[in-house]
Amino acid sequence: MCEKKGLVMGASIGNCVHVAGVVHFLNLAEKEGYITDFLGPAVSVEYLFQQIIEKKPSIVGVSYRLTPDNVIPLLDAIDKKRKEVSWDIKWVFGGTKPVADVAKKYGFFSFISDGFDDINDSIRFLRGKEQKDSKESYANNIIDRIHENYPYPVLRHHYGRPSLEETVEGVRKIAEAKVLDVISLGPDQNAQEFFFHPEQMKNEFTGAGGVPVRTREDFIKLKEASQCGNYPLMRCYSGTEDVFDYAQMLLETIDNAWTAIPLCWYNELDGRGKRAIEVAMKEAQELIHWHAKKEVTVEINEPHHWGLRDSHDVIAVAMAYISAYNAKKLGVKNYIAQYMFNNPNGLSFSMDLAKILAMIEMVESLHDSEFTSYREVRTGLALLNADMYVAKGQLSASTFMQMVVKPHIIHVVGFCEADHAASAEEVIESCRIVKGVIRHCLEDNFSIEKDESIIRRKEELISEAKFLLDFICKEYKEYDDPLANSEVLSDCIKKGYIDAVHILKNDKFMGKLKTSVCEGKCVAIDPITQEPMTEAQRLKQIHERFKGNGK
Repeated sequence: MCEKKGLVMGASIGNCVHVAGVVHFLNLAEKEGYITDFLGPAVSVEYLFQQIIEKKPSIVGVSYRLTPDNVIPLLDAIDKKRKEVSWDIKWVFGGTKPVADVAKKYGFFSFISDGFDDINDSIRFLRGKEQKDSKESYANNIIDRIHENYPYPVLRHHYGRPSLEETVEGVRKIAEAKVLDVISLGPDQNAQEFFFHPEQMKNEFTGAGGVPVRTREDFIKLKEASQCGNYPLMRCYSGTEDVFDYAQMLLETIDNAWTAIPLCWYNELDGRGKRAIEVAMKEAQELIHWHAKKEVTVEINEPHHWGLRDSHDVIAVAMAYISAYNAKKLGVKNYIAQYMFNNPNGLSFSMDLAKILAMIEMVESLHDSEFTSYREVRTGLALLNADMYVAKGQLSASTFMQMVVKPHIIHVVGFCEADHAASAEEVIESCRIVKGVIRHCLEDNFSIEKDESIIRRKEELISEAKFLLDFICKEYKEYDDPLANSEVLSDCIKKGYIDAVHILKNDKFMGKLKTSVCEGKCVAIDPITQEPMTEAQRLKQIHERFKGNGK
């Protein structure tokens, strides 16, 4: 593998003794399968070419971080002598921006690092991607873009302003900034629910919660605005009504990068639609299968919905498994598993990580030659403070913890979200903050996940989640494959086997779950004694309640 990729040679030239940048580049090259040779600091052009002639590298990286005027004679000499070399060499330059701007004028460098680029730019170059703004330089689907960048995670951010014109212009600004790989459009609720029935839209809700897209042409405008910079992919929230027509329209207009479909939500359960839960869940499964047949990547954004409504950690872990299990059963080959950190609010970082690790282990136990999941992580909305300076620190801290699980995608949450929906400028700033964290975590081998208390909590959650899943399978054993049966899962919610504190309490849904954050963990508690309960105790109480009611 190394011989096929060839030799990468690097040096700081002239009187420059700063070597950190060139050594870092050579380290990246070595990880990508190249042989590397560091010539050292303050290397003369003459010695550089002696080594080039002797060792015949395929890539030569030179660095200079001093005065711009002083690099000119060095680059003049390199430009003259490189023409005497009989084979093709890709030249790389690294330096401060003023010096790099001088290097750009020479035109023979394939890659230039000026300090404003990021690690993934170097990785992309080493993998054969030219440093130019062309559509061909960037993968046009999410799986290829992940593999093109990994271990550097793909960045995704939600964006949708109350004005279509502002959103179109903002999409263009974000694309030109080249900080984001996936723009997730957030349409307003009118668009999600009544896109195909405009006569039912409520004028007072226009622009509430997102961009007021009203026609196919609006979506096309947004997609066209993204076709510049690093050509980010585009995806959009699913519709809450007319879900198949909405999905088809998204594929045709924005080439929806992947679909995110809730299994249990967007219906009477959360008030974001009028469908009965069993109808909505059956349609969700059919919609997942519809996308699977079209080989569209699928995310089932389910587990964090329960956490956001203060379910205990066990339910989030169990629902992560149920979501992935349904995706696999319905024919999905590439599955995006979203892991929201800091959810519910109040979890300690260590116990939160234990929960995420339990979810990952459960989901990835389903992997085989026909089913692969990709880890998407994000900061929990409830974590961020309305004081935006505080929120920037919280976003950074959460991202640091997310990097422990080596994510494929980071769903960046705007630092301003506790106060207002992010502008294009705030999207760009949030992405740059996250990139700053990634830069210092990507190659580090810290192992927080090996802490004994984290491992102990992870194993406890896996055991408890499996107890709940086994209970459901035994309780509904007359059904074929209960964990993938919409009637069973709907009934589990109605009876409270799967429950949340914030579910509306009525004659259809229980909403009787009581939870508390204890020692950094979100646990189910006995409503009378206020003591933490195991799943065996919780489910037994539910059984006794039904028995006492004669049900």
